[in-house]
Amino acid sequence: MTTAPPGFNYAKAYGIESVAGAVIFAILYAPLILFYIRQSFARPTYVYVVLAFFCAVRIAAFILRAFLAGVAKDGQNLDLLIAFEVVYNVGFFGLLYSAYTLVLDRGLLSDAPLPDGPISRITRRRPLFRIALAAAVAVGITGAIEAATGSTQNTVNLGNTLRKVSIYIFLVLCILVAFQTILLVRAEASYGTHKVSNGAFGATHGIHILCLISLLLLGREAFFVATSNDLAKQNDENWWYPLAALTEFVAVVMFSAPGLVPSRDELPS
Repeated sequence: MTTAPPGFNYAKAYGIESVAGAVIFAILYAPLILFYIRQSFARPTYVYVVLAFFCAVRIAAFILRAFLAGVAKDGQNLDLLIAFEVVYNVGFFGLLYSAYTLVLDRGLLSDAPLPDGPISRITRRRPLFRIALAAAVAVGITGAIEAATGSTQNTVNLGNTLRKVSIYIFLVLCILVAFQTILLVRAEASYGTHKVSNGAFGATHGIHILCLISLLLLGREAFFVATSNDLAKQNDENWWYPLAALTEFVAVVMFSAPGLVPSRDELPS
């Protein structure tokens, strides 16, 4: 299946048709990557570095998507389609980990004592979260490759199963981010609000922004879970752009709120 039959367009079969949509999102991410690169130097923190990486990966993914949609020869190139899927899957690692890191960092600066139960402690262990994220990405990439290049139906089915496993791992991790956000909301409601060093919007309303980011990521992944058995609907651009691409973009924009992300110097040593 690595060589496209004459006239067969893998990209269109996959649901990639809109050049304009891909170009628009690539352009929209351009100022964001510049902003987060600048913030990485102005207010050094892991969150900004990873967000800059995410924006770079998304720009690359949407450029590939534009070529797949607009150039017939590229649309017939299965390897290019696989490259798009790999790049796109890698990117979500950065966005989800940025949200997780931000929730934990703001918890460190809060006056409120966070719950100290075993579940709460385990879900705050960053290395475990990174391992789970890496596993989700690796399984998803393997599944995408197997489903696209499998020479037998069993191999294709295995690839589709691995893709579903990856989606469910991401869903669980999104739920964990939402869980940590809820713990922070409850703690601050009982003991006080986040310590702020200035009156910036993101500093004073950070908990509300975190809730919206968590909901957007959870909604994005819920879409993939709901359509995991219907790839035609999942890849339909009428659904994919508003429920996957747009939710990610809005979440990334929210991270730019002034004062939302504490710098490394502000965090406890």
